[in-house]
Amino acid sequence: MRIPSWSIVPGLCALLAAQAPSPPPARLDTAGARAVLAEALAECKRLNAPGGAIAVVDAGGHLLAFERLDSTFAKAAEVSIGKARTAALFQKPTRVFENAINQGRTAMAALADITPLQGGVPILIGGQFVGAVGVSGAASAQQDDDIATKAAALSLPIGACCTGMEPTPVTHLPAKDVQAAFAVGKPLLEVPGYKVHASRRERPGDAEVHTDETDVIYVLAGKATFVTGGAVVDGKTVAPHELRGARIDGGQVRQLVPGDVVVVPAGTPHWFQQVDAPFSYYVVKVVHGQAHG
Repeated sequence: MRIPSWSIVPGLCALLAAQAPSPPPARLDTAGARAVLAEALAECKRLNAPGGAIAVVDAGGHLLAFERLDSTFAKAAEVSIGKARTAALFQKPTRVFENAINQGRTAMAALADITPLQGGVPILIGGQFVGAVGVSGAASAQQDDDIATKAAALSLPIGACCTGMEPTPVTHLPAKDVQAAFAVGKPLLEVPGYKVHASRRERPGDAEVHTDETDVIYVLAGKATFVTGGAVVDGKTVAPHELRGARIDGGQVRQLVPGDVVVVPAGTPHWFQQVDAPFSYYVVKVVHGQAHG
């Protein structure tokens, strides 16, 4: 019995998504801070603001980037840093505190090391809090807040410029290398978490069980009789997490043709009982219980 490829796509996508490496925690570095600063300066220019001091801090409130326009009063520098630090340490826009005080919660003004003036806005990267920007000395308090809000909304990627680390490398396998791999049947890529094999069979194989790998098979050329489930006869452990045997008794038989996709869960016996050579197929091996690199 053949399994239509469309019927397993949702499960396959969920399986691969579950095994995909998690993105690294976002972190605002100096390159990202300068990008936010440049966005704030551009907004000052767009609004024809007569002055302004802009401060960008990391998640701990530490200053990463700062600039004060020539026409800005000196105290604005200190105020902008205070706004940015307040927004960072509370992870809230400073307008929240100014509004609360204006509405009668005057006790909030007694908090130490807080600048409860609008113009400080948290910065998020990929939904993760990473720092804040503070603006002071523009034409009005509202304009301070507008400039900070625009700068904080700058889209910063979770990548090398804003995490301090290299992004996950993209692997490109040229066609000639892929064809050469299929000519002999060998792995194309093996990394922690998954493997991609260019597989080729000229004859039937052993019955196999991989206890820590799910095989996602995509048939390219040839035909095969494929047996899954049942019991492995004369099974022997040949490597960690791998058992091989002479055949399978009592399994389910499927006829594989080009275009078919089969997902063999970890621990499931499987066996290429017969092949019409050459039988070529991709295998993506999703490795379970292994740390991702």
